[in-house]
Amino acid sequence: MSTDLLQGYVKAETINSITTIEFFHPQSNSLPSNILQQLALAIRVAGKNDNTKVIIMKSGGDRVFCAGASFDELSSITTEEAGLDFFSGFAHVINAIRTCEKMIIARVQGKCVGGGVGLAAAADYAIATKFADVKLSELAVGIGPFVVGPAIERKIGSGGFNALAVDAASWRSSEWARNMGLFAEVHDTAEEMDLAVNRLASSLANSSPDAMADLKKVFWKGTEHWDLLLEERAAISGRLVIGIHAKEAIRAAKTKK
Repeated sequence: MSTDLLQGYVKAETINSITTIEFFHPQSNSLPSNILQQLALAIRVAGKNDNTKVIIMKSGGDRVFCAGASFDELSSITTEEAGLDFFSGFAHVINAIRTCEKMIIARVQGKCVGGGVGLAAAADYAIATKFADVKLSELAVGIGPFVVGPAIERKIGSGGFNALAVDAASWRSSEWARNMGLFAEVHDTAEEMDLAVNRLASSLANSSPDAMADLKKVFWKGTEHWDLLLEERAAISGRLVIGIHAKEAIRAAKTKK
């Protein structure tokens, strides 16, 4: 893996029963496989930690929440097996969120693309700023939002998911995302967003852990098969990403950066 792909971090800190998991990558908080692996692990660890009552998932920086899959890594994939391994990283993060017994709040300070929309959708409660426009760009680069699709469709319905997936070149506003149910709250400033995140996290930290765990089971009822489903979806993306159309589209997208 190139040095560029190894940049970034995932870190976790627990204060007053609130664990904040932060991920960062210098390329607009994109998600290479090492970041995906670390993020899934951090969520699983926090979920099993008795000192954690609630989790805040956030990214570093102040402009982009998450740019989705790393184009550098996508362009380096040459086999279906390598493609499956990469996209399985998104499956593991979503399934870690799904099976975590702790409530997860997503702090969404800026734009969400592709897998970033999937992270926001998988969270139990997403709080954003008005700058958090969303886009599913996968079809525009020759693949599709197959792995994150179930999480997004579960949150905003098939109509909203279809609109995002088909019109892969267009941004939808944060207000659209709130109206569709992707974001629970949208605030004018990052300061207002953080006040809302901290208020809710503090409230949940004083709530019954058993009640919250049972409530998460209710939220995610009917998704028990997702371990298999998301792996199957990852295989579809892994096959498409090595095709000529995807290679050319990804190369063109990288050139525009």
